[in-house]
Amino acid sequence: MNEKPVLVSGVKPTGDLHIGNYFGAMRQFVDLTKEGKYHPFIFVADYHALNTMQDAEEMRRRTREIVVAYIAIGLDPKDVVFFKQSDVPAHTELCWIFDTITTMPYLMRAHAFKDAEAKNKEITVGTFNYPMLMAADILLYDAAIVPVGADQKQHIEIARDTAEKFNRVYKTDVFKLPEPYIMPEVAIVPGTDGQKMSKSYGNVIPLFASRDELAKCVMNIVTDSSPSTGSGQAAHRPENVYQIHRLVRSEAELAPLYEEHRGKYKALKELLIEDLDRYLAPMRARYDELKNDSGMVEEILARGKQEARAVSEAKMAQVRKAIGVA
Repeated sequence: MNEKPVLVSGVKPTGDLHIGNYFGAMRQFVDLTKEGKYHPFIFVADYHALNTMQDAEEMRRRTREIVVAYIAIGLDPKDVVFFKQSDVPAHTELCWIFDTITTMPYLMRAHAFKDAEAKNKEITVGTFNYPMLMAADILLYDAAIVPVGADQKQHIEIARDTAEKFNRVYKTDVFKLPEPYIMPEVAIVPGTDGQKMSKSYGNVIPLFASRDELAKCVMNIVTDSSPSTGSGQAAHRPENVYQIHRLVRSEAELAPLYEEHRGKYKALKELLIEDLDRYLAPMRARYDELKNDSGMVEEILARGKQEARAVSEAKMAQVRKAIGVA
């Protein structure tokens, strides 16, 4: 029995990973697991992905890519439980149970629903209900922490609310309350257009991009500027370039560089290309080395499936007893 507190996180297999995914969350997984303080459960959120992906072969391919990507960035599969959400039936079973104690007005507060409604999009039941599946994802494993970006904190709040309501309604203490784990300095990574980096905005820098692709993305960064702070001068820097650059170089290192190249936006972008490529190249090489090893991926997911099922079924035994179906 592993007595370490549990870390839980999921990632949807819906597109190429980008540096926003890495600096906003994935790097934290590596740091946290290397510390050895947590027992990490990291899953491919393939059922969540069904809200936007209806291509079976792409789903299989993206799933493999995500597992390889996590290993390439430094996670040791011996220390992490990798699994597919769809391999663990308890996720959808618990989601339904949570549905029965959750009201529609409560779910209408979810950011994704409000955003889709504001844009007059057609909203599927899955999109409306996804916070309950996410709550199940988290609560099944007694998660102590869930690494998220600052804009995703609501997901953890909903999981906590759901745990408290279940425990209150059924007069039990089955579920523990998880905490969000946010690193404020990298909580929201800017995209090439200055908005949050997101596949839906088309403003990403791919995590495993070739040097040429990396250069093209960086050169497309919108070079707005804002006053530098602390110098007392009227100097300006390209803020979008700077905010990405500070992910791979310290502010103390960047200050003299940006002073030396004040107003030379092309030169600063070229410096960013060099630094990003130097930082990402080892992970890119590891990814290219592993990406065709399908046997490795199958073995990792099979092992993860076994452990995730064991843990989730133990929790579901408590849940079924609490609600009176067992």
